[in-house]
Amino acid sequence: MVKPELKPKVAVLMGGPSSEREISLRSGRAVCDALLGSKYQPIEIDVVDEWEEILIKSNASVAFIALHGKFGEDGTVQAILEDIGIPYTGSGVVASRIAMDKIVSLKAFKKTGIPVPEYIVAKKPSYEVDMSRIGFPAVVKPSSQGSSIGLTIADDVSRLVRAMDIAYTFDEYILIERFIKGDELTVGILDNEPLPVIKIVPDRKFYDYKAKYVSGRTQYLVPAPIGPIYYKQAQELALAAHNALGLSDFSRVDMILSESGRISVLEVNSIPGLTSTSLLPKSAAVVGLNFRDLCVKIIEMAVKNGASKKI
Repeated sequence: MVKPELKPKVAVLMGGPSSEREISLRSGRAVCDALLGSKYQPIEIDVVDEWEEILIKSNASVAFIALHGKFGEDGTVQAILEDIGIPYTGSGVVASRIAMDKIVSLKAFKKTGIPVPEYIVAKKPSYEVDMSRIGFPAVVKPSSQGSSIGLTIADDVSRLVRAMDIAYTFDEYILIERFIKGDELTVGILDNEPLPVIKIVPDRKFYDYKAKYVSGRTQYLVPAPIGPIYYKQAQELALAAHNALGLSDFSRVDMILSESGRISVLEVNSIPGLTSTSLLPKSAAVVGLNFRDLCVKIIEMAVKNGASKKI
C-alpha cells in the first residue's frame, strides 16, 4: 500500500459563496471520503477567505471542483485555477459560463436543433410578459441557479407575479417556460459517452429542491423504463446538448418526455451532485463504476484533458 504522503495530492474544492453552499459541502466531503481508499490523497479546501493561498501551499497536483452554483460553475473558479496553473476537473472557463446561464444555453440548443420548451425571458424590474405563447401552468426560474433554487410553478397571473418575485431575488434575468407534463429524465455524460437514462418520480408536482434533497421524497428508476426508442433518443440528445455547450469530461443533462412523446432538453449541469447517492453516480454504478472509481476517473480525465480545455 502506498503511504498517504507519497500519493498524488488532490485538492477538493467545496463550499464556496453560492446559495448552493451546503449542497457543495456534501459533494466535497463525499468525494474526499471516496478518495481516501484510492491512489490519491484528498485535501479538503473550503472555498472561503484565503483559499487560493491554501491551495498553492498544498502542493496538490490537481483540483477537484465540487462547487455548485455561482463562482463554482460559472467559469470563475476555473479562471482562477487557470491563472494558478493547476489542472482541474470538469469543463473550461467559457463552457462553464455558458452552461450556468440557462438563457444562453437554451439559445445554443435551439441553434443546433435540440428541442427545448417554449420560453420567454424577463429582466428585472419588469413584470410585463406576454404569456400567450406559454400559457399556464408555467415554470419560473432564475437564469443562473441550480438545484431548483428559486424555481416556482405558476398556475395563474397572480401566482406568476409571486413566482417572478422569488426568481428575481436570485437573478436579474429570469426564464418563464411552458410547463410540460410528462416523465422527467436525466442522462449523465462521462468521457463523451452517455450513461444509462434515469427516470425521476417525485412525490410532488415538480422535481423541486425538497424533492431532490429530502430523503425518500423521490424515486429514481435506472435504467429508465421508457422504451428503447425514447431511451436511445434521450441519450443522443444528452450528448448533443453536452457538446453544444462545449463541455468537457462529464455533465448531467435534464430533460422531459412529454405525454405526446416529445423529449425536450431543460438544462445541463456542468458540475452535478457528487455524493454516492447523486444522479450521475447512480447511472455510473449501473455500468459497473462505483463512486470511488468514478471520482478517480474524473481526476484522470482532468490530468489528461487539462491542456485542451483552457479558456
